[in-house]
Amino acid sequence: MANKLKLGIPKGSLQDATIALFQRAGWNIYANGRSYFPSIDDTEIECTLIRAQEMARYVDHGALDAGLTGIDWVVESGREVKSVISLVYAKQSRQRVRWVLAVPEDSPFQKAEDLANKTIATELVEVTKRYFAEKNVPVKVEFSWGATEVKPPTLADAIVEVTETGSSLKANRLRIIDTVMASETHVIANPAAYEDPWKKNKIDNIALMLRAAIAAQGQVGLMLNVQKANLASVLSVLPALNSPTVSALSDPSWVAVNTILEETVVRDVIPKLKAANATGIVEYPLSKVVL
Repeated sequence: MANKLKLGIPKGSLQDATIALFQRAGWNIYANGRSYFPSIDDTEIECTLIRAQEMARYVDHGALDAGLTGIDWVVESGREVKSVISLVYAKQSRQRVRWVLAVPEDSPFQKAEDLANKTIATELVEVTKRYFAEKNVPVKVEFSWGATEVKPPTLADAIVEVTETGSSLKANRLRIIDTVMASETHVIANPAAYEDPWKKNKIDNIALMLRAAIAAQGQVGLMLNVQKANLASVLSVLPALNSPTVSALSDPSWVAVNTILEETVVRDVIPKLKAANATGIVEYPLSKVVL
């Protein structure tokens, strides 16, 4: 029987971003809206859509060999899984998300200690309980099934909710008073599966390519030619990821320069390169950057 890796893809808010990331990494996942078993163009992988909140449980049980989920849900679950790699991407952005303690804008609460004996609504119950216990603040933590932002002040005094930008909290007239936990997506693995040489190699290769795809986001490649006499001035305006690659050309008085830089600075850098007598300047997109 051919080797197969049972891989969990997070269903819900991370699903589209995860499938898009896999596509940039080289795997096409085709998710039918009604099926929990999307197809993938890799005969060695079997995909299952699982809610991020439950991913660690099924990886821990061995129903899945590996999966992608937020480290927040791994900590919340208390399950024993192997964290293979951290991947900073989210539903809307390329940044870590935060679980924040938020209260109504017009409330008197300014810090966690002000919420003694109050009610906190959240999906992240165990982490929230530990947060207040570490501060020796007695509170009642209630599980929220959703729409957590609308519960204060009538159904709860405060909430612990996940946010990327804070815009939803502001729209619901809530004020952040502390960060309970920062989180990002991790590739997690069942410890026994990760000890299997074939599965470990497959998981590690997937993690490598996913990280390479993330590293390429917002980066572009730049190639140019320059006379050796002007090389120093050209290099002085290049904010390179690493040292630029300088290669000889058929004309010994000229060299080619190849580098990677942030896409946001290209509009400023190219005119400076032209002013430094660079020629044949070519900008090209990147799909993966392996660091």
